Amino acid sequence: MERAEQFFDFAAEVGFTKHMGGVEATDVLVELCHIGQGSYVLDVGCGAGATAVYLIKQHGCRVAGVDILPRMIDRARETARREGVEDRTEFRVADAQELPFDDETFDAVITESVAAFPEDKQRAASEYARVTKAGGYVGLNESTWLQTPPPPEMLAWVSQEVGAQVKPLTREEWVGLLEGAGLEEVTARVHHVDTRDEAGRMMRRYGCLGMLRVWGRTLRLYAKNAAYRRFVKRVRQGGLTPENLDEYFGYGLYVGRK
Repeated sequence: MERAEQFFDFAAEVGFTKHMGGVEATDVLVELCHIGQGSYVLDVGCGAGATAVYLIKQHGCRVAGVDILPRMIDRARETARREGVEDRTEFRVADAQELPFDDETFDAVITESVAAFPEDKQRAASEYARVTKAGGYVGLNESTWLQTPPPPEMLAWVSQEVGAQVKPLTREEWVGLLEGAGLEEVTARVHHVDTRDEAGRMMRRYGCLGMLRVWGRTLRLYAKNAAYRRFVKRVRQGGLTPENLDEYFGYGLYVGRK
């Protein structure tokens, strides 16, 4: 099994997904994409459904979510049922490069730490634009190289931290993808990564009970699954956070209007 497949399979088992900037970054995407009461939103790479539920409860949206892993879709449906918003959600297994929706279906399409993974990123961006209504918005929260080329130890750390062979782009490349998909008025806000803040952001994203569920599943998986134990060992061997991380690696919020 490839490392990327391991990471996402294990994340689905414990019901845990993450993106840089946490809920605060999601709130900025909501603002830039003009998401509000009654908006119909597509969450591409919805993972365990945390963002979908948040959008519904905080902003009164309807949300469709897609993820490439069936187990993630199971977790997203569980989350929606547990939070009492099942009637305002729809979750499907789908590839970001081939979305199963008609043209101009959604008021907004968002992704959080997803668009860096598809092999054909331009095709994925064009799919986001295709299913967005005229006048609607596409918003991305994605890992970003602040300067290139990154040194080998930076590439190794990013792979270890993200848990897979992610391929970040530069600010200019992300903007170019959205413009290449026919989007206009593209906004880009790039941020450094503060690793000390990310744990707190996870707690705010999932809450105490949510994190207890994740930790409980993680401990059970670690106890029962030898492949997971080997995976954790390899991740721990990835090394310490590079001292000059903030010079090279960050995340960006990229929004374009159709």
